[in-house]
Amino acid sequence: MLNAQKSLLAVCLSTALCLNSTAIAGEFEITPMFGQMFSSDMQGVSSDNTLSVDNAAHFGLGIAWQESPNGQGQILINRVSHEFISDFDNQEYDIDITYAHFNGVALFRQQNYVTTFSIGLGGALIEGNSEELYLSATAAFGTRYEVSDNFAIVTEIRGYATLVDDEDELFCEDSVCVAHFEDSMFLEAAVSVGIAIKF
Repeated sequence: MLNAQKSLLAVCLSTALCLNSTAIAGEFEITPMFGQMFSSDMQGVSSDNTLSVDNAAHFGLGIAWQESPNGQGQILINRVSHEFISDFDNQEYDIDITYAHFNGVALFRQQNYVTTFSIGLGGALIEGNSEELYLSATAAFGTRYEVSDNFAIVTEIRGYATLVDDEDELFCEDSVCVAHFEDSMFLEAAVSVGIAIKF
């Protein structure tokens, strides 16, 4: 099932690239970004306990193409690794998340300064003791300072909302669980800075 989900995500991303191959061939940009990501809490073995998930550094890569003078299509991939301490055994555990989203980006220009707003849909691959692929949505507000025609400094505040199953056994092994999702929506927020290089 997981392999099928991964394959479906890969097909969707490949299709999005192919559908926009004409735009990409004309003008596209690559944006590496890094920053800090803030996560929802987890639920402990006891339903009364909330487990704090640490804030962690993340790295992202955006590939965008110009759809219109004031709009872009974008594929954004982001990776983060969080940690939490379980109330079951007081041990530290990892939550590794890879986000992949297809976004639409609106550009509001004021000379060299550009305000951006984007929304997108995609998936989140969440890894604990096992891994699952979930449906995810994202929205962001950002700025661009265009140093030249081909180079810009980018800042961004982005939110992620992922539909999860709070009964999933991502953090279980041999029927022994160390944590669960707190509810059916896993939320994260990221503050990022990066550079955009246009080709």
